[in-house]
Amino acid sequence: MQFAVGGTFDRLRAWFPDREFFMRSQGQVRFIKVSSRIQMAAAGTVALALTVWGISLAGMAWSQYRAEADRASLLDREARVSTAEERVDAYRGNIKAVASDLKRRQDFIEEMVDSLPADVKQGAKVSDSSGEAAKTVSKVSASIPEAGALARIEARQLAFVERLTRYADRRAARAAQAIRKLGLDPRSMVNAEKHQAMGGPLEKLSTAADGTIDPRFERLGLSLARMEALERGLQGIPQVLPASVEMVTSSYGVRRDPFTGAAAMHSGLDFRGPIGAPIYAAAKGVVTFVGQKSGYGNIVEVSHGNGMVTRYAHMSKFSAHVGEKVKAGAVIGAIGSTGRSTGPHLHFEVRINGRAVNPRPFLESAPDVLKEARRNASAERTNG
Repeated sequence: MQFAVGGTFDRLRAWFPDREFFMRSQGQVRFIKVSSRIQMAAAGTVALALTVWGISLAGMAWSQYRAEADRASLLDREARVSTAEERVDAYRGNIKAVASDLKRRQDFIEEMVDSLPADVKQGAKVSDSSGEAAKTVSKVSASIPEAGALARIEARQLAFVERLTRYADRRAARAAQAIRKLGLDPRSMVNAEKHQAMGGPLEKLSTAADGTIDPRFERLGLSLARMEALERGLQGIPQVLPASVEMVTSSYGVRRDPFTGAAAMHSGLDFRGPIGAPIYAAAKGVVTFVGQKSGYGNIVEVSHGNGMVTRYAHMSKFSAHVGEKVKAGAVIGAIGSTGRSTGPHLHFEVRINGRAVNPRPFLESAPDVLKEARRNASAERTNG
C-alpha cells in the first residue's frame, strides 16, 4: 500500500516538476521558484472547485427535472377527470354528499376569486361547459331528474375554473416573454418563489368529502401561483432612472480608478448631480439596508425578490427605513459625496444573487418592455 502511494506521488511529481521563473525589473533579475508541492496544491484546489461546481449544477438540474415531472404528473391526472358515467353513479349513490362537494367547490372558487386582482375577475366570465361536463348534465338529468339542477351547477363551476386557468396561463406566458426580452430566465423567478421564507398552520384544500381535490382545481391554483410569481418578478426589474440627471459620468465595467489611476472594476453606474437631489427606487421592492458600507458611504439597498437587489450609494441623507415597501419611483434618499467619492453623485448597482450586473440594459429596455406587456394585457381584457 505504501509502495502504491509512493508511486502515485512520484507520477504527480513528474506532472508537476519544480519550476523556476525569473523577473527583470530596473536592471535587477529576481528568481521565483514554484515547488512541485505548491503546484499540486493549486491543482487540487482547482479540481475541488470544479467538483463543487459540477455537483451544484447537477443539483439544479435535478430540481428542475422534479418540477417538470410533478407538473407532468398533474397534467396526466387532470386528463383522467371523472367521466359522465362516474358522476351519474355518484349522484345516484348520495345526492346529499354531491351537494356537499359542490358547496366545497363553490367555497374554493369564492376564496380564490376574492384574492385576485380586479382585471383577473373581469376576464374570468362564467360560461356553459362542453364535452364531458355537458354529457354529465344530460345523463344525470335523464337518470335522476331531481339532481339535474346540481349537475348544471357543477358544469358551470368547472367551466369557470377552466376558463380562469387559461387566463392565468396566458398572463404567465406574457410575463415570461417580457422577462426573457430583458435577458433573464423566468424559471429562476418561479423557482426562487419556492425558496422564500414561509410557514403557518396547515389548512389543506379539498373539493370532496373524502379530502381530495379535483385536479382541475389544483391546476388552477398552480397556474395562478406561477402567474403571480412571474408578474411580481417582472415588476421588480429596475425600470426607473434612479436620479433625475442626464449625464452618466461613469459606466459599468473596467475603468481607471479616480484615486489610484490604476485599472479597476466599476460595478455600477455613476449619475452626477447636486447634493440633495432626490434618488428614486428603480423598481418596487422592500428596503433591506439603510446605513454605511466601506467605500460606498451612506447607502440604501432595496430587495425586489428573486435574488435581485439595487444599491444606492454616496447618499447625503436617507428617506427610507428598513422594512419599508417602496414603489418604483419612490424617493429613498438624496445625492451626496459620502464614502470613497470625488464629488456629489449617485453610484447605482444592480445585483442578482449577490453578483453585480450591468444596470444599463434594464434601465434602457425595461420601460418599453413593461409598456408593451401592459398594452397587450389591456387589449386582451378589452377583447375578452
